[in-house]
Amino acid sequence: MKSILTIGEILVEIMATDRGDGFLEPVTLIGPFPSGAPAIFIDQAARFGQPAAMVGCVGDDDFGRVNLNRLRRDGVDVSGIRIDPEAVTGSAFVRYRPDGSRAFVYNIKQSASGRIALDAASRAVLARSDHLHVMGTALFSPQIVAIVLEAAEAIKARGGTISFDPNLRPEMLRLPGLREACEVLFRRCDLYLPSGEELTLFTRAQDEREAVAEILAGGVRAVIHKKGAEGAAYFDAGSSLTQPGFAVAEVDPTGAGDCFGATFVSCWLRGLPPAEGLAFAAAAGALAVTRQGPMEGAATRAEIDAFLAARSRSPAP
Repeated sequence: MKSILTIGEILVEIMATDRGDGFLEPVTLIGPFPSGAPAIFIDQAARFGQPAAMVGCVGDDDFGRVNLNRLRRDGVDVSGIRIDPEAVTGSAFVRYRPDGSRAFVYNIKQSASGRIALDAASRAVLARSDHLHVMGTALFSPQIVAIVLEAAEAIKARGGTISFDPNLRPEMLRLPGLREACEVLFRRCDLYLPSGEELTLFTRAQDEREAVAEILAGGVRAVIHKKGAEGAAYFDAGSSLTQPGFAVAEVDPTGAGDCFGATFVSCWLRGLPPAEGLAFAAAAGALAVTRQGPMEGAATRAEIDAFLAARSRSPAP
């Protein structure tokens, strides 16, 4: 099977247990949970059974070790993840607002994640990878942008493929050069996986139909429009499909989109029909929200199969 590579931030997530508007007073916290959008994605791909690797950097600390242990346990090739003895592993403190939205306090750019480099070990990982998945969150500094673009060109030059998920947090939109880097990757990708309003982000369109037509005309092979609990839609030059979301008891939505994307990309690389890939991906996203913590709900192929089988036996409402 084809091997997937991600490049980007690795961090721990520490969550407030009660909803509120910020961290202006002491609150009860739980964690640390292994996290980072590229890390969640690649962990889910590995758990689904896809060959998977990551290029990143962590500190020589327990936060770094909890991430490396999780990724290694789930089958991710971590040989391209450097341990920096002088930097601390990244972190994100999360508070759920009363309306259910999330607010983050990040330490990424100044953490070990900001010291990612294409050294001999990471170049070896890149050389044996067939597909690069890029998350917009990874493009937080000019240095990382340059690394991601170099990797994208290397994989494309040998006939590999790229998928791109903008995944743009509001806190990141003001970073210099971020939008420009996202536009370059948007125009180079084979699969585009936007969420919600991100579909029109790099287009002149005002609605889904116009945006999809413009994106496909620009050379993207397929668009997978993620719509959260409502499900997803798939578009390519010859077809369109919709996949409703699966109703589950939501505990924590963090990482659901990453798990959805990892599962769909894995199915696409295996040549499965888009409808089958969408069903697997929707099941992975649904399972992800049933556990507290970004990676805790990442599911194996057997768990996804069991989930879908149970849903197919359930009587229609």
